[in-house]
Parts: sequence; structure tokens; C-alpha cells
Amino acid sequence: MTSNPGTATDRTVRAARTGLIVLTLVNMFNYVDRQVVSALGETLTSDRGLGLTYGQFGALASAFMIVYMLVSPVFGKLGDRLNRPRIMAVGVAIWSAFTALGAFAWSFGSLFVFRAFVGVGEAAYGPVSPAILSDYFAKERRGRVFAIFSCAIPIGSALGYMLGGFVDVHWGWRAAFLVAGLPGAVLAFLMWRLKDPPRGAQDAGFAGGHGGAGTEPILTSYRRLVRNRPYALTILGYAAYTFALGGVVVFMPIFLERMRGMTKLEANMEFGAIAVVTGFVGTFAGGYLGDLLLKRYREAYLVLCGVTTLVAVPFTVVAVTAPDRMVYLPAIVVAQLFLFASTGPINSAIVNLVDPLERATASAFSIFTIHILGDVPSPWIIGVISDHSNLGRAMLLVPAAVLVSGIVWLLAARADARRQRA
Repeated sequence: MTSNPGTATDRTVRAARTGLIVLTLVNMFNYVDRQVVSALGETLTSDRGLGLTYGQFGALASAFMIVYMLVSPVFGKLGDRLNRPRIMAVGVAIWSAFTALGAFAWSFGSLFVFRAFVGVGEAAYGPVSPAILSDYFAKERRGRVFAIFSCAIPIGSALGYMLGGFVDVHWGWRAAFLVAGLPGAVLAFLMWRLKDPPRGAQDAGFAGGHGGAGTEPILTSYRRLVRNRPYALTILGYAAYTFALGGVVVFMPIFLERMRGMTKLEANMEFGAIAVVTGFVGTFAGGYLGDLLLKRYREAYLVLCGVTTLVAVPFTVVAVTAPDRMVYLPAIVVAQLFLFASTGPINSAIVNLVDPLERATASAFSIFTIHILGDVPSPWIIGVISDHSNLGRAMLLVPAAVLVSGIVWLLAARADARRQRA
């Protein structure tokens, strides 16, 4: 019998495309489940049974992020050793179940616990997904691949706002948690069936990594990552970026409702629609431009992230200070276009700066850092400042963090360029 030489290649291509589709779909529901609670802010703070303060509402986001960042390193190390689709499938099932359990919360404490356990499930997915994508696709295509994958972030976030707001208005906040969580059973099944590609398969010349990368103790891996200056600066810039976005995604619907006079449904629908459009356009443009520039500069992804983030700073200031609807809405659109341009390139930069056998570990360490310095404290800080002053003043932290992010990413690009010349 004559074998078809193209069969193995065709199967590899199909597996990569299927993996990208499933991972992107799961990533979208990942953010639906994260952000559905943000759409319910005004309801949860006025519900007689719960009666949350703004600080407690901000703490719900922090509860998820604290657990997410603490558990991510464990799953990151497992993701460099075990079958990655199986690990992620278990994570999808866990986070979806605890999202749905939010419908049965009877107090701030119970809802806090349910949201915290959502973080356990997502910790099994977040660190592993970039690593497996980098083994599905070659380096020169990763900007566009991560752009497709990252488009799920604004789309999922927007669906979380819009779905949560719509269901809340018509059937109540408990129904919103159920609707967001139940699709997880199907997603977990699809994830379980994915192929796990060989680690480093798409990296030309890869021959086994640095020493014990992938098998050494986790603290040894982290010490080497911290000594990797371009990588360390990259995740510090990412932390400032995440601080800013953490405040926006949690408090912008409440800000538009409380400070700008929109109705609950209007605030969630308009902000959600803006997030979908700007996220889709900005993320694809950033991924495409990053791959184009990478042909000439290895540090292109980081330069692109730094420049676009700095351009977003003045528009972010206007978005949270201008009282005129005809001014602040366009400012939100432009600011988010430039901010979302970083979502694909920054993940590509992270996986390209480390050894193929430690990419899940590197992604996990990145997740830990960006959340402990970023969106774990930012919703709580903004909420507390709002409780003691007003939400308008608290939101000024957002453009300040965006500025820091852009500067640090440019420093990371310079460090990477120096390392190449050394």
C-alpha cells in the first residue's frame, strides 16, 4: 500500500486549526464568566438580601484573581509535564460549575467563595493555552494566531456585560449566573478531545531546552525567569496594563450609570458594543502589524505594545474626565482601540522570550505577577477610594497605570535588543 506523504502534515494542520477554534471559543466563555458579575454591580449593591458596598463588590473580582494567580503556577508546571488538553478540560468544568453556583449565593461571603473557586478552574486554562498554541503554530504566525485567540477577550467581556445586563433586567441576577455558567459542560468535552502537540515542535532548531527546563523544581524555573530581564520587564509592564484594565472592566458600567446618568441596560449594552468593535479591530490590527514588523525586528511585539499603549493615555484621561457624552464615548472608543492592539503581541512576546519547554510555567508566572500587582488590587482600591470620595476620582488611577505600562514595555524592548547584540 502506498502512503500519502501529505497525510501527516494535513492532520497536523487540521489539529492546529481545530485547537485554535476550540481554545478561542473557550477563551470567549472564560471572559463571559469573568465579566458577567461586572454587569450586575448596581443590582448587587442595591439588592436587599446582599446589599454589597462598592468595596465588597470590588472584592468579588479580587477573590477570583487572588485564587487564579495563586493556583496558576501549579497548573503551569503541570502544563509543562502532562497532557495539556485534559488539564484545561478539567479547568473549564470547574470554573463553569462555580459560575453557575453564583445563582444560589445567599450572602457576600457565599458569593465571594463561589467567585474565588471560578479562579481555580481558570488557573488550569490560562497558563496552558498560550503554550499549546505556540506548539500548534510557527513563530512567524503567532502574532496573528494570538490575535485571533485574544479577540475572544473583548468579545467575551462584551457578551458578559450584555448578556448579564439583559438577563438581570428581565429575569434577575441569579439567572444571569446560570446562563453564563451552563455552556461549560459542552466546552469541557470539546477541550478533552483536542490533540496535544509535541513541545517545541514549531521552533526551528529546538533540541531539548536549557538543562532541566520543564522538569526541574518550580522555584528553579522561576529564578531563571526572573533573571531573564526582557521577560521580567515584559510582565511588569503587563501588570500595570492589567491594573488599568481590571479597574475598567469592573467599574466602567457602574461609572457610566452612576457618574454619567445612563440606565443600567444602556451602560452595559453601549460599553459592551464598544468593547466588541474596538476589541475585534484593535486586536487583529495589533496582531497583523506585529507579525509584519517581526520580519525586521525581533523586539517588534514589545515596541508595538509600548507605543500603542502610550498613545492610548490621553484618550483614557478624556474618557474618565469629560462630562459630555459626545466627548467621552469617542474617547473610550479610541483608547480601547489602542489598548487592545497589545493583546495579541504581548502574549506572543512572552512565549518567544522563553524556552519552549517552560512556556506554560512562564505563562503561569506571568499570570501570577500581573494579577498580584494588577487586577487583584485595582478593583478593591478603586472601590475603596470611591466609597470615601467618588468614583470619578478613583477612575483616574486607570490612565496613570496605562502610562506606566507603555514606558516599561519600551524598556523591555530595549533590553531584548541588547540581549540580541550580546
